[in-house]
Amino acid sequence: MAGSKEQFGSRFAAIAALAGSAIGLGNIWRFPYMVGENGGAAFILIYIASSLFLSVPVFFAEFIIGRHSGANCFGAMKRLAPGTRWNLLGILCILTPTLILSYYAVVGGWSISYLFKSFTLAFPSFGSFSSSGWALAAFVIYLALSCLIVAGGVKNGIEAFSKVSIPLLFFLIIGLAIYSVTLEGGSSGIDYILKPDWSKVGVRTFVNAIGQSFYSISLGMGIIITYASYISKKESIVFSGVGTAGFDLFFALLAGFVIMPAVFAAGIEPGSGPGLIFDTLPYIFVSMNEASPVLATVVAVAFFLTVSIAALTSSVSLVEVPVAWLIEEKQMKRSSATLLVFAVTGIIGALCAINLGIFDWLDKVCCNILLPIGGILCVIFVGWIMKKGDVRDEFNSKLFPFAYFLIKYLAPVAVAVIFLSNFL
Repeated sequence: MAGSKEQFGSRFAAIAALAGSAIGLGNIWRFPYMVGENGGAAFILIYIASSLFLSVPVFFAEFIIGRHSGANCFGAMKRLAPGTRWNLLGILCILTPTLILSYYAVVGGWSISYLFKSFTLAFPSFGSFSSSGWALAAFVIYLALSCLIVAGGVKNGIEAFSKVSIPLLFFLIIGLAIYSVTLEGGSSGIDYILKPDWSKVGVRTFVNAIGQSFYSISLGMGIIITYASYISKKESIVFSGVGTAGFDLFFALLAGFVIMPAVFAAGIEPGSGPGLIFDTLPYIFVSMNEASPVLATVVAVAFFLTVSIAALTSSVSLVEVPVAWLIEEKQMKRSSATLLVFAVTGIIGALCAINLGIFDWLDKVCCNILLPIGGILCVIFVGWIMKKGDVRDEFNSKLFPFAYFLIKYLAPVAVAVIFLSNFL
């Protein structure tokens, strides 16, 4: 149904793009913290189970919608459920990534700015920088860079960037992990991540694991639907889903081995959120500078280069969702569509950059309300609205009966639990 529509050129290109949408800042700061606060290795086991049995089925549902329709989020609903209110799901899947991009690009701007500052190790306090005019300028630069990549098209822009950035990301994070775990006192950071503490495991642990997996794999925001419309029918949906989840988990674990050993080696109490990256770790690099200026600079640059690339791989996928809608539904040229998305998200993001209260509010609305609703509606649509034969043909695997059960029954309940837990 895609016709002459652009497609990814290979299986590696498709997986790289999907993995890029999943790998982002959440892997670098949130996952290590969640692991330590929720039982260490016990949380990791729960996280893996959550990914395989809950998040991956939601991924399958969104993938099926996108590839079977061969269209953007809104166009997919028009083709698969014409004349119904399901077009509201398409609108939601365009609105959500647009809003997320607006404030996510603010954090991306911080990462770009700190990358440049890492060459001189002249880091300001995070509080003073985040409220400065430089933060606003960095946001604009970062957003423009994300949009420029998307303006290049599916193959020459997104695919070309993903095929280079994902291998580079893993090369950088593996090198940083090797260095970090060898630091004196770093073993406490390793224990923080890997030591099982079953006393911390409770109902909230399961909710946290499901939520982290769900959000990390970019579910409920239209990205998988959009990217799947660019993927050939020959590609395995099982390989795409499990491969994306696997790369995401592997990168998150590596990020944990980078950050926590360094934090514990420096004798700093681990925290969560942007402060851990932009406030705590720079002090570690500065203290390293006293012993070895060259090594401190190399490690700092490598770290913030990793953070910046990880942020870009996610923001590029966020930009593509509304751009695809404008191209396919409004017949706009890709360059014009990208420019319009840049303008809209630039206005909203500027408000987030100068007022972190708006930033926090928008983040809570998107993550706690819009994403779960989008995920629930996608699995309900595939499990209860689409013809089972169409779903089976798209899935094309012996695992279909089991996967279909997860999509139709288990996933909606699990996502609903995540949604309701935010209000309890």
